[in-house]
Amino acid sequence: MGKGIPLNDQDRIPWLCNLHDILLRNVSSGQSVVLACSALKKMYRNILMGGEGAATQKCNEPGEKEGVPRLKLLVVYLHGSFEVISGRLAKRKGHFMPPGLLQSQCDTLEPPSAPENFLSLNVDKSVSEIVPFIVDNIKTKWELF
Repeated sequence: MGKGIPLNDQDRIPWLCNLHDILLRNVSSGQSVVLACSALKKMYRNILMGGEGAATQKCNEPGEKEGVPRLKLLVVYLHGSFEVISGRLAKRKGHFMPPGLLQSQCDTLEPPSAPENFLSLNVDKSVSEIVPFIVDNIKTKWELF
C-alpha cells in the first residue's frame, strides 16, 4: 500500500490470520480486545472470528477446532461519502496508505449486514460525537449477542 499498489485477498489473508491468532490468544486468556482494521469483506471478518474461510485459507487456528469457540466480533462500521473520507485522507501526514488507494478500498468494501453483529455510524460526524456513540452502544450490542 505504501507504494500505491492496492492489496488483494492473497495479501490480506495472512495478515487477517495473524490478527485472528492474536485475538484468539488474548480472548482465551480472558481479555477483552479492541481491534481496529479495515476488514472490508465479510470473508475477512469471518477469518477474524475463525469461522468459514479461515481453514481454507490455511490459518494456523481454523476457528471451530475442538475446544476452540468461535470468537465473538462486534464490527463498528464507519461509513461516509467518498468526498469526506478523501478529504480526511488528504490531510494525513506520514500515513502508509496514500489517498489514491481510497477508490480500491471502496471497490472492495462489503458493508456488514444481518446476521453480522455491527454498529453503523456515519463519519460525517466529528470524532467527539463518534467515540461516545460507540462507547454507549458497545455494551448494549454486546449484551444482545
